[in-house]
Amino acid sequence: MPRKNPLRRTLRAMLCACAAMAPFAAAQAGTLTIATVNNGDMVIMQKLSSEFEKQNPDIHLNWVVLEENVLRQRVTTDIATKAGQFDVLTIGNYEVPLWAKQGWLTEIKPDAAYDVNDLLPTVRKDLTVDGKLYALPFYAESIMTYYRKDLFAKAGITMPEHPTYQQLSDAASKITDKSNQVYGMCLRGKPGWGENMALLTAVVHSFGGQWFDKSWKPMLDSPEWKAAMTWYVDTMKKDGPPGAASNGFNENLALFASGHCGIWADSTVAAGLLFDPKQSQVADKVGFTAAPSGSFANAPTWLWIWSLAIPSSSKQQADAAKFVMWATSKAYVDLVAKNNGWVAAPAGTRTSTYDNPAYQKAAPFASFVRDAIAHANPDGQTKQPRSYTGAQFADIPQFQAIGTQVGQSAAALLSSSMSVDTMLSTSERSVTRTMKQSGYLH
Repeated sequence: MPRKNPLRRTLRAMLCACAAMAPFAAAQAGTLTIATVNNGDMVIMQKLSSEFEKQNPDIHLNWVVLEENVLRQRVTTDIATKAGQFDVLTIGNYEVPLWAKQGWLTEIKPDAAYDVNDLLPTVRKDLTVDGKLYALPFYAESIMTYYRKDLFAKAGITMPEHPTYQQLSDAASKITDKSNQVYGMCLRGKPGWGENMALLTAVVHSFGGQWFDKSWKPMLDSPEWKAAMTWYVDTMKKDGPPGAASNGFNENLALFASGHCGIWADSTVAAGLLFDPKQSQVADKVGFTAAPSGSFANAPTWLWIWSLAIPSSSKQQADAAKFVMWATSKAYVDLVAKNNGWVAAPAGTRTSTYDNPAYQKAAPFASFVRDAIAHANPDGQTKQPRSYTGAQFADIPQFQAIGTQVGQSAAALLSSSMSVDTMLSTSERSVTRTMKQSGYLH
């Protein structure tokens, strides 16, 4: 069992690593500083936020839009030091329970008009700690497989309803056409605990591997991890795009939307972007099916919730709560639909969105995604008993550092001659050292 407070020790190390970053100026009265990720849905939120300012003329919004890895470093530093540089944070269901238990987040109490009961139960559950909501969901996601129907038809192959990882790699090899810059498989390669390791943790679980056993002993140097990583490296080197080690969610989204990917397994939220003809050149050619499976049935399933939370250090709690409720409300969903079409509506959060006939008509993937999120089980059991929960992360504060370090080694597999065996044995030693330093192992 861990010693009393490994969290504080880990945070000190994280803060030292982030200390060199230039701080933001402290927020002025009447100005909310919002830290968010540069994903498509958040870009839409920023563009539409002038409506909020019209409704609340005494509140000005200052946006800090960051690449995913940078966002995570900066909001973690800000909240752990109680610097108060941000009034609204974009975080996920990894951070919410950990930070709420530290007293770093403010409880959010939506009014009756917000209709908190309209939130999908699995989503609401993951943002609730001891019966209190500490964040509101902007969009939620599970994982699914996208593919090009025209390329499959040309190759004379069909996509299984429930494909395996091996079936995907077999199909990728038949549709790759490098002379025309069409690559059979696009998967995350950019290092980061929430970038390539979000995907690879899900893959590893599907192959029967896991991060830790029930006694917190790392399990990376195992046959299951080797099988998962070997599949990943072999497939990406054979049928992936050049520079795959630099591609995260946004980069692969751009590749697929511009016609350069044949298969992509990733977040369900991409469906609203890929099926939108305003944003996708292949909107009429996209097919979709279930997330791929490996050799271990019923592995924990992906659930991520990009959410808006209010740090306890914010000096403008009431105004921040106004904005968070506005940006995750039914009225905001309607505003997106009015300006960008129903296909672009924030996905995965509200029952009313999925019950809306206009959304169902515009989004052929709607019922599929709703079902994937409703039945997501990130707390499901791994092949062997485990000490942590999560499908694409491990719910301990050390995972930020561990996942990023292992993610860098995984990215190196795509861009160097490093072997899978070397990567796993080195990672095993590194993770073991971290767990000992944190008090989980003796």
